Amino acid sequence: MKNDNVVSGIPDIVIGRLPVYLRALTHLAESGKMNTSSHELGRRLGISSAQIRKDLSHFGEFGKQGTGYNISYLIDQLLQILKLDQEWPVAIVGAGFLGHALAHYQGFKHRGFVMRWVFDIDESKVGDEMDGMVVQHLSDLPLVAEREGIKMAIIAVPVNAAQNVADRLVACNINAILNYAPINLSVPPNVHIQYSDPVVQMQHMTYYLS
Repeated sequence: MKNDNVVSGIPDIVIGRLPVYLRALTHLAESGKMNTSSHELGRRLGISSAQIRKDLSHFGEFGKQGTGYNISYLIDQLLQILKLDQEWPVAIVGAGFLGHALAHYQGFKHRGFVMRWVFDIDESKVGDEMDGMVVQHLSDLPLVAEREGIKMAIIAVPVNAAQNVADRLVACNINAILNYAPINLSVPPNVHIQYSDPVVQMQHMTYYLS
């Protein structure tokens, strides 16, 4: 299941909004803007300006009354808070269609994530190349994880294999996991897991359709 731990007294839901703020600020910077306000960010994101100010106040004072936020400075601060002022290498477990799509997706790198390893249990896929990475057997994961210090991984396997993969990742001290399998996984409290299930997201939206 998803961990909602409070880290250093800051609710996980607040941490979850920081990347949304970062994305909006990056778009503003790319459009040539130098300053913004909580009201402008709120209009763009559908979040109240008070909520944005409250979220940011957990980490310091970043704006000035009357002038708002310097976009470049706030971007730099959020990058540091989220530890995105460095590159994070990521392992993909699953060399199927989804694994291939993730390996070739170009949106990760410029946001601080580099797909570096791919693992699969299917012998017919081991040795294949995916965007410059050679698919390794899942049994090699412990050795590679220890040698390379892998901290993040993506699960891109069928639902019936997902818990076993999660257990293997946890055993290798990989404690940041993004799960694409449509199932809630059981992990220890020190492991942070996020879920991506487009079916659930579409089911959410159908409620509002007439």
